[in-house]
Amino acid sequence: MEKIIINGSNPLYGSVEISGAKNAAVAIIPAAVMCGFGKCVIDNIPDIEDVNKLVRILRDLGARVTRIKNTLIVDSSNIKSYIANGEDVHNMRASYYLIGALLARFKKAVVDLPGGCSIGDRPIDQHIKGLEKLGVNIKIQHGSVVAEADKLVGDSIFFDVVSVGATINVMLAACFAEGVTILENVAKEPHVVDVANFLNLMGANIKGAGTDIIKITGVKKLKGCNYSIIPDQIEASTYMMAVAACKGEVLIKNIIPKHLESVTAKLIEMGVTICEYDDSIKIKSNERLRGVNIKTSPYPGFPTDVQQIIGVLMSVSQGTSIISESIFENRFKYFDELKKMGVDVKIEGRAAIINGVSRLTGCKLKATDLRAGAAMIIAGLVAEGETEITSIEHIDRGYPDIEEKFRQLGANIYRTLNSDIKEFKNII
Repeated sequence: MEKIIINGSNPLYGSVEISGAKNAAVAIIPAAVMCGFGKCVIDNIPDIEDVNKLVRILRDLGARVTRIKNTLIVDSSNIKSYIANGEDVHNMRASYYLIGALLARFKKAVVDLPGGCSIGDRPIDQHIKGLEKLGVNIKIQHGSVVAEADKLVGDSIFFDVVSVGATINVMLAACFAEGVTILENVAKEPHVVDVANFLNLMGANIKGAGTDIIKITGVKKLKGCNYSIIPDQIEASTYMMAVAACKGEVLIKNIIPKHLESVTAKLIEMGVTICEYDDSIKIKSNERLRGVNIKTSPYPGFPTDVQQIIGVLMSVSQGTSIISESIFENRFKYFDELKKMGVDVKIEGRAAIINGVSRLTGCKLKATDLRAGAAMIIAGLVAEGETEITSIEHIDRGYPDIEEKFRQLGANIYRTLNSDIKEFKNII
């Protein structure tokens, strides 16, 4: 098994380029299944394991998929199967987008129930509710979602809770529903807007993405298109937090500053110096930061995917900080690992009370999920001595070239195959 080794306490300097958004890519790639003729050329694709899984899944369905660097060319014209199963489907949370996409294409879908990171209960009841309102009959059989409709018919759908996954999944199916579909209490995240923009470029008729109400007028078919995915706001936030924690000065390139406003505001409150440009942001940190309180909430609120990462920053800041996690009920497991480094934290239900300490010390850690793994890397970069992180397959799901990007900023970080064999090409 691979692991990451970090020798910490180095400030970070230089520049880093952010990749395409994981959360947009894992929805846009399944959406390409809906294209009955022509090719979808998707640029700014991140080089992550979740994308690799989706490529294999689409090929299993019969699509022709070619990858050239960060561009994916998808030809779905010859897809005949509406059945998506196997290890890649089961081990990937975002595979549920295939339900909406395959329903739109075939009026049928059989998709293994998804897996992904263990960060709390993430039911698909809102997906099912929305799809059933479109006329879909859904059953759970033998570990799969079995969905079928004689025809898809538009309707008004109010989501009981704001759900990115349900918003996108129902939006996919509604593109081919007869008449008009109105979605209310929807997610407004940038990647929801990105998926809608991609579908519209293929010929869909979607209005209101990014607001509280999305209106979809059904169409008969979609065609191929060229599209570029937005930058990853969570990856950008991760590097922002790393610079704030480690000290230094870094220019973070290929971003949309507006998508980072909630994160930027908290970093400024903590004492970080930030300069925004059109498509980049400069982070400067020289002194120990101040503790703050955050509450995660749907966009444009503070992202739950950044909660674990700012938790590390809070652990070495002055005073007491409080994290209130309103999205997932089990997203504090990473603190059990960080306590080994000297983090002083008390968990009370969905709140974490963190008393800042002056230093962390390196040790052996196990990544518990994708964002927790990123948090542990930052903790290792801050800590004195050596930190070893295992179960890094979680990190590879969402962070392209993370060791190389940090090395270019001056970090002492590398990946090993085991305790004896190291990839010396990755060592400074």
